[in-house]
Amino acid sequence: MSIDFKEYPSLSKINSPEDLKKLSLGELNLLKDELRNFIIEIVSKNPGHLGGGLGVVELTIALHYIYDTPYDKIIWDVGHQSYPHKTLTGRKEKLDTLRKLNGVSGFPSIFESEYDAFGTGHSSTSISAALGMSAAAKLNGEKRNVIAVIGDGALTGGMAFEALNNMGQLKTNTLVILNDNKMSIDVSVGGLKDYLLDISTSKTYNAAKDNVWRVLGKLPKLGADPQKIAQKIDNALKYVVLKYSNLFEAFGIRYFGPIDGHDLPRLVHVLEQLKKIDGPKLLHIRTVKGKGFKPAEENQTSFHAAGNFDKTTGENLIKSDTAQPPKYQDVFGETITELARENDKIVAITPAMLAGSSLNIMQKEFPNRVFDVGIAEQHAVTFSAGLAVSGYLPFCTIYSTFLQRGYDQLIHDVAAQNLNVVFCIDRGGLVGEDGVTHQGAFDFAYLRPIPNMKIAAPMNEEEFRNMLFSAQLKPNGPMAIRYPRGRGVTIDWKTPLNKIEEGTARLVSEGKDIAVLSIGHPGNFVADAVKKLNELGFTAQHYDMRYLKPIDEKALHKVFKNFDHIITVEDGALIGGLGTAVSEFKSRNNYTSSVISLGIPDKFIEHGKPQELYRLCGFDSESIFERMKTIVLKRVKI
Repeated sequence: MSIDFKEYPSLSKINSPEDLKKLSLGELNLLKDELRNFIIEIVSKNPGHLGGGLGVVELTIALHYIYDTPYDKIIWDVGHQSYPHKTLTGRKEKLDTLRKLNGVSGFPSIFESEYDAFGTGHSSTSISAALGMSAAAKLNGEKRNVIAVIGDGALTGGMAFEALNNMGQLKTNTLVILNDNKMSIDVSVGGLKDYLLDISTSKTYNAAKDNVWRVLGKLPKLGADPQKIAQKIDNALKYVVLKYSNLFEAFGIRYFGPIDGHDLPRLVHVLEQLKKIDGPKLLHIRTVKGKGFKPAEENQTSFHAAGNFDKTTGENLIKSDTAQPPKYQDVFGETITELARENDKIVAITPAMLAGSSLNIMQKEFPNRVFDVGIAEQHAVTFSAGLAVSGYLPFCTIYSTFLQRGYDQLIHDVAAQNLNVVFCIDRGGLVGEDGVTHQGAFDFAYLRPIPNMKIAAPMNEEEFRNMLFSAQLKPNGPMAIRYPRGRGVTIDWKTPLNKIEEGTARLVSEGKDIAVLSIGHPGNFVADAVKKLNELGFTAQHYDMRYLKPIDEKALHKVFKNFDHIITVEDGALIGGLGTAVSEFKSRNNYTSSVISLGIPDKFIEHGKPQELYRLCGFDSESIFERMKTIVLKRVKI
C-alpha cells in the first residue's frame, strides 16, 4: 500500500507536534478533516481498530497543540485509539505498515517512539501509570504535565478506581481526560455508564454550566480566581440539578465538563486553561466513536476493529465463504447455547466481550443467564465463584491475555475452594496483529501449577464441542478449556456430542520412526507435517494430548518406552507448558529419550499475521516437518 499525500496537503506538512503548533485554529480545522480521512484510508486497506481513533481526532490535535510533548506525557487508554497520535508524531509515512510484521504497532509502544509514553494494550492502566510519572516529576522537581486519556469503558475497570483514589491523595499535577463515548467494545454496562449519561445529557445542568464558562473571562478584572469560583458554582449546579455530588470530587479530584470533544476550538481553550491549574483534575469530554465516518458511527461494534472495507461506503470487502470452517468462538457460542437448553444451571459470564466471544448467541435465547460485567476481569472470576457456590455452573469466558488480570481470584476464590467454574479461554496462543499485549502465550504455564485445576485444549471443532459437553456432565472443580483465535479445520462440525474422559490423549496417527505430542490447534500443523514425512518413507506416531492437566501418563509411558526421539508442539510459552510437563514426566520416571519442545520461546512476540508468527517461533507445519526430517535422517545415517 502506498500513500498519496497529495490528497492530504495539510497533513503532509506535519512531521512532529512542533509543526502542529505553527498552525492557526482555522488551519487546525482543515487538518482534522484530513487526519480523519487519512485514518479511514489506512484502516480500510489494512485492517485495524477504527472507531476509537476517529473519535479522538480533535482531542489528539488539541493535546499536541497545547502541551509540550514528548516532555509532557500523554497516555492513551485503551491504546487502539492512538492512530491519530501516531500519525502526528512522525509515523504517518509508515502507518501503512500498521500491525504488520516489523511494522507500526497497533498500540502505543515505548520501544517505537519517544511520544508513546506508556504501552497500553490492556485497558484501565493509564491513570496508575500517569500518577507514577507525575509523582516522579514531583520528586525530580520537574514542571511536567502528565495526561491520561481514558475511555468510559476502561473506567469500569477496578484498577482505574484504585488509581483515582490515590490520585486525589497524592495531589500531583495529573490530568485525566475521560473520553465518554458510551461505548466500550460492546455497549458499556453498569452504574458508572448511567452516572456519566446523567451528567452528559442533563440539559439544565449543561445550559447553566455553559453560562458559567462564558462568565469566566470577566472575572479576572474583578480580582477573582475564575477557576475556583467557577468550580464552586459548578459543584452547586451538579448537586442541585443532578441530585448528587460529583463522584470525582469525592476522590479529591477537580472535575471539569462535560464538553463536546469534537469542538476543536473549545477543546484548545479549555486545555489552555487547565494547563495553568496545578494538582489532580479530570476533564469529561463527550465524543462519538467512529466520528466522521457514518458507517462506523452507526455500527460501532463492528467498526471497533474493522476488516477491509470501502472507504466511502463502509461496505465490507471481505466476502464470507460459507464453505469455510467456523471460527472457534462461534463454535463456542452455538454449543454453549445448545447445552444451556438442556442444563438450566449453565450460566455464562464475560468481561465486555459479548460479541467477541460469541456469547451474544446465548444471550438472545437466555438473556437472564448471560452476564456482561464490563471491563472487570477480576470481578468476572469472583462473580463466577459466587454463582458456583450457589449451585450454578458458570462458564467464565475470557480472552487468554485478559484472564491474567484475574489470576489471584482464580487461585484463591475458585481453585482453593474447588468450585465448579469452567474457564473458556478464548484467543489462546498467538493471536497475530494485536501483538505483544494480546498474545495468549502464558495460560498453559500459569494455570498448570494451580491445584484442582484441569486444563484442556481441542485440536478441532468436534473436540471443542465434546470438551464443553463433558465439562458440564459431572463437574468436579475448576476446569479451563483453551482455544485459539480464528477458524478451525472442519466444515461439517455440528457432530453428535460425546463425552471425553478426563486426562485422555487421542492417537492421531501410528508410526515407528519418531513420536510427536501436540496439544490444541497446532496438532493440525503436526498432522500436515506427518503427511510430508510419510512421502519420504518415514512414519510418526502422533498423539493429540487434549489434556495438559491431568496429562495422560499411560500414553506417555507407551511413547517413552517405544521411541528414542520425541517432539512436543504447543501454541504457548515453552517454559511451563506441554514440553515442560513431558520433560518432568521423563525425569520422574528415569526415561532417557530425547525430548525437543516447539512452541513460543522465552520472549515477547510482536505483531504479524499468525502464520508468520508460527513460522517465526518454529512450530508451523514446515518447521515441524524439518525438525522431524532432520532427526529421522540422522538416525538412518547412524
